[in-house]
Amino acid sequence: MVTAKAEAVDATISPRVSALRPSKTMAITDQATALRQAGVPVIGLAAGEPDFDTPAVIAEAGMNAIRDGATRYTPNAGTMELRKAICKKLQEENGLSYTPDQVLVSNGAKQCITQAVLAVCSPGDEVLIPAPFWVSYPEMARLAGATPVILPTSISDNYLLRPKSLASVINENSRILILCSPSNPTGSVYPKELLEEIAAIVSKHPRLLVLSDEIYEHIIYQPAKHTSFASLPGMWERTLTVNGFSKAFAMTGWRLGYLAAPKHFVSACGKIQSQYTSGASSISQKAGLAALNLGYAGGEPVSTMVKAFQERRDFLVRSFRELPGVKISEPQGAFYLFIDFSSYYGSEVEGFGTIKDSESLCMFLLEKAQVALVPGDAFGDDKGVRISYAAAMSTLQTAMGKIKEAMALLRPPVAV
Repeated sequence: MVTAKAEAVDATISPRVSALRPSKTMAITDQATALRQAGVPVIGLAAGEPDFDTPAVIAEAGMNAIRDGATRYTPNAGTMELRKAICKKLQEENGLSYTPDQVLVSNGAKQCITQAVLAVCSPGDEVLIPAPFWVSYPEMARLAGATPVILPTSISDNYLLRPKSLASVINENSRILILCSPSNPTGSVYPKELLEEIAAIVSKHPRLLVLSDEIYEHIIYQPAKHTSFASLPGMWERTLTVNGFSKAFAMTGWRLGYLAAPKHFVSACGKIQSQYTSGASSISQKAGLAALNLGYAGGEPVSTMVKAFQERRDFLVRSFRELPGVKISEPQGAFYLFIDFSSYYGSEVEGFGTIKDSESLCMFLLEKAQVALVPGDAFGDDKGVRISYAAAMSTLQTAMGKIKEAMALLRPPVAV
């Protein structure tokens, strides 16, 4: 008997998905983990995750939720008690007035941002993104069929967007401007005066919305102060504010974030979420409620973590300033340093090759210093390298010693 030849399975992937680039931060973190599992003592300073445990009162609230049977589906938008608490926090800490139906709780701030971009962007629209940027912003735009438009910033401006640069690129296709303050990857904080200049430009363009990513809001170092973009005159109506619990409360694994915006935007995002993941974990929402009850700006548990982050920042800034040819913009928030190593590009290293760019520099440091960092090209600025100081001081001291030993093998080939 003759059997028919089986047809090959069509393994085609959607062009929109094929165009997405994998996250380099996740890729390097996975690579460092694999090396450690193979016995190589790699120090990972790539992931943006606090090294602290979730504060005990928050963890206990999550455990109590399980014991008390709060383990069922919640409303798609989040529990009413949590949304009310978020509204209270936004009013008291940010000067923003929202009602619970203007808040959407999701499985992390990343989901909030993705849904917001999908909800308001159409093919042909443009998403304006200052660089250095968080690695996921351009990919979120592409997933929505929109075009990411990158606005370079300079270390001499502390990596803050110049209003003139923004004004020069806005056109009828401009749909969203994404601002992240405090910034990942630079730690820069936008002062209120600069945000007011940006708002004056935005106000002239009715189609242009602003997505304000404020996930690092509480990790800020005096004298810097956080300003919510939606609090500026005329900006509430066109701002989608995103925040969450992962960074300030050391709750990365709980996966809990939220969006606050005018109701029609929140409803659109909620429609996506209802068909995508449904509501966030009931257990995490109980824990989030406990986090918001810690007090203003997270109370003592958060201030203790921020103090430790600042001490680590100060140590690394001092240490890297001892290296010749390195340029630093001292971060005012978050827990990252974005360091300009470009004066070393072109260096030849025996047994390794040429340091051509940020990626080859990071590969060199992984090989020679056994320290995992993230190349700046992942963030849209190839001159720099991102270092996360969400690690114990002893770990940072060890890593710094190894980095200095490795960098001693190089000499800046160009004058700085």
